[in-house]
Amino acid sequence: MKHKITYRLIGYFSVVLLLFSVIAGILFFALFTQHTAKLHEDELKARAVSIAETLSQFSQVPRQGRGMSGGYGAYLRFLDDIAMSEVWLADEHAQMIQTGHRNSALSYRSLPSGAEGLIQQVFEGDVVSNREFGPVLGSPSITVGAPVYGADGEISAALLLHSPITGIRQAQQGGVLILTFCISVALVLAFVLSVLLARHFINPLKKIGLAAEQAMGGDYSARTEVTQDDEIGSLACNIDKLFAQLSTVEKEREKLDSMRQDFMSNISHELRTPVTVLKGSLEVLTEGLVADPVEMQGYFRQMSADTAHLERLVNDLLELSRLQSTDFQIEKTELNLTDILKEAIRSMQRIAGQKEVRIELENDLGNLCFFGDYGRLRQMFVIILDNAVKFAPPGSAVSVKMHREGGGPAVSISDCGSGILPEDIPYIFDRFYMGRPGQNKGGTGLGLSIAKQIAGRHGIRIACGSNACDYTTFTFFL
Repeated sequence: MKHKITYRLIGYFSVVLLLFSVIAGILFFALFTQHTAKLHEDELKARAVSIAETLSQFSQVPRQGRGMSGGYGAYLRFLDDIAMSEVWLADEHAQMIQTGHRNSALSYRSLPSGAEGLIQQVFEGDVVSNREFGPVLGSPSITVGAPVYGADGEISAALLLHSPITGIRQAQQGGVLILTFCISVALVLAFVLSVLLARHFINPLKKIGLAAEQAMGGDYSARTEVTQDDEIGSLACNIDKLFAQLSTVEKEREKLDSMRQDFMSNISHELRTPVTVLKGSLEVLTEGLVADPVEMQGYFRQMSADTAHLERLVNDLLELSRLQSTDFQIEKTELNLTDILKEAIRSMQRIAGQKEVRIELENDLGNLCFFGDYGRLRQMFVIILDNAVKFAPPGSAVSVKMHREGGGPAVSISDCGSGILPEDIPYIFDRFYMGRPGQNKGGTGLGLSIAKQIAGRHGIRIACGSNACDYTTFTFFL
């Protein structure tokens, strides 16, 4: 749903604001009403006490109803006008109430329940108030009673000052209007704020979503382009890093796929030739096309050589596959690298002697302790020595030197053969790569790949140097 987050934010803000407004409004209304009524009552009490004190100064204070209808009638009407409230005067003994505006008297029997109690409290000397006179006055009112004292200091009458509460209600209505206006403005601000916050959240999320769609489609170069300094920005940054890693993984996968295809192609090519030769030889022998025993022996020798080549190829493939597997573990122990190198030289002496090639060892390091797999390291040196002897011309020497180079121990194996072309050097460690196939008819093209894998498992770096004319040197940096 489009703009779903926007609608949710607006709804959440509005609901929270309305709940807060209702609670705050109820509390405000109650406190405002209570405070306004208290101020109004305090004002009425002060006015009632002031009027009562004025009446107490008359030297002729009516007693037992005498004079209640005489001199106070006009005065009470005058007080009604100046006090802007209705003023009554109650007599305790006669139980009569004289009014100003009405110019008449009321008996206590005409008062509602609770009103007479206020008069009794006034005659006890208290200044009190209540709202029980509303039915008599015809509208809700606040009544304040104050005692009027006579010449002898006794309470001679009770002054009752009535004030309608319409003013309080008007004040309450005004407060409610102000509160309603504030809530309306707050709702508008909440709406605007919700939209702004939603855009702040939605826009980067849209960018992240678009980038994710591109990545799902295989385009790992997509980026969110979100640079916020908050949680969303951190999420976008992590997603960009994820896309970069996926891009790297995809490139590695493509590279591995290409290598796998090349590998299968090379295997097919390497296996096809000896298998074809073997098949042809078998067909010739099976069909009896060759009857000469000497010629038959030639076929058998050729088949034996091709079988040996296939066996060596398969073994090399299995060996390289094991070394390239991350699950394949080699057993490392502390050993003497000098002994390993001497053992590899002894193993190659017979082949070198057949070709009249000498293997000369020069040791500047003495005994060299190393941590590794004895058999694998011997295999690594044998592979390089085998290549050196194979390409060295008869009567020459293969030089093996243990020395220090680049701040650490190193082993160099050099031959005086025809060398390697500069454009071939970067590829000599690739599988099935043979730069001089004419001189390496018995090779499988996997020896240097196996040697590099063994070196990598032992933290050894192999470097090759050649001038493509008269020498080739492989150096092992330990």
